[in-house]
Amino acid sequence: MKVNEIFFSIQGESTYAGLPFVFVRLSGCNLRCNYCDTEYVRDEGIEMTMDAVLEKLCKFPCKRVEITGGEPLLQDETFPFAELLLNAGYKVLLETNGSRLLKGLDREIVKVVDVKTPESGCGGSFLMENLKYLNPQDEVKFVIGGIEDYRWSKMFVEDNIPGNGVKVLFSPVFGRFSSEELVSLILKDGLDVRFQLQLHKVVWEDGKRGV
Repeated sequence: MKVNEIFFSIQGESTYAGLPFVFVRLSGCNLRCNYCDTEYVRDEGIEMTMDAVLEKLCKFPCKRVEITGGEPLLQDETFPFAELLLNAGYKVLLETNGSRLLKGLDREIVKVVDVKTPESGCGGSFLMENLKYLNPQDEVKFVIGGIEDYRWSKMFVEDNIPGNGVKVLFSPVFGRFSSEELVSLILKDGLDVRFQLQLHKVVWEDGKRGV
């Protein structure tokens, strides 16, 4: 596996926000979102065996792990690595940009799946087939850059998100769209979605690595 970084921090997003997590950030990404805050992940990284990564994880006082990127599903090893973590007793989250097929991931893995909006510059990258691989514990995330993005995301949720308990997350693009405005729109339209901020950017300055 090509690993960009491994670090221990709080979870900044998802319904697990605020909880301690160990993060395994894998190298590489197939998209170029215009708000990307991890551009360094595209090329930087070192090759590590799955056992070597697990050995490093065992040094942290935490049994929750998020596999992230970049796009972790670009690496074939991500599938057996996630299984290894489950077998070692970890709660496993996997954050993916939605452009890679989710088929084959263990049902116990919590998938946090982006649906890229038009204003991201990568609209249309989401694989609609992935909808059938979403389970009640999974989460679908929309990072919203403005009012048109909000309207598009609202329509996507209403038309496509299965009514099986899958959680829907709306968050503003940091520094681009007002949190207050997004919350007002959610409440005005009576949407049953969770508003979220990137907590790590509240605790630490934007751009700080390893948090």
